[in-house]
Amino acid sequence: MMRNLDDKDMKIIRMLMDDARASYTNMAKEMGITEAAVRKRVKNLELKGVIKKYTVEVDSSKLGYNIISLTGVDTEPEKFLDVAKKLKEEDFTRSVYITTGDHMIMAEIWARDGDELTKIISDKIGKLPGVKKICPAIILEKVK
Repeated sequence: MMRNLDDKDMKIIRMLMDDARASYTNMAKEMGITEAAVRKRVKNLELKGVIKKYTVEVDSSKLGYNIISLTGVDTEPEKFLDVAKKLKEEDFTRSVYITTGDHMIMAEIWARDGDELTKIISDKIGKLPGVKKICPAIILEKVK
């Protein structure tokens, strides 16, 4: 845990992670502090870089994306940053991570169907210079 963060800061962070649109008034009531205190703490968390942005979670299937894949990508060592940058620029990727473990890069890919995912893997990712191996894992259900 970052120094200078207390239990109230952590509670605010958890509430905002659950609902980025949570009102300061409701958070204050739940925590037993004033709305001004919540506002000040949130501003401080933003200034410290703890809170980097606010976001929304959408139901991908409602947008026509019925296949979500967490895809591992292995590359030639000198090319992995270039590949990660190229993946970041693509509309089909929702997030890209440089990792340790089984794969050098992990990308969350949204596709309309299996055919589109196959084309993304073979025609887009597979043709990037330096890519050696692509390992898609289709998400069946998000539990948390």
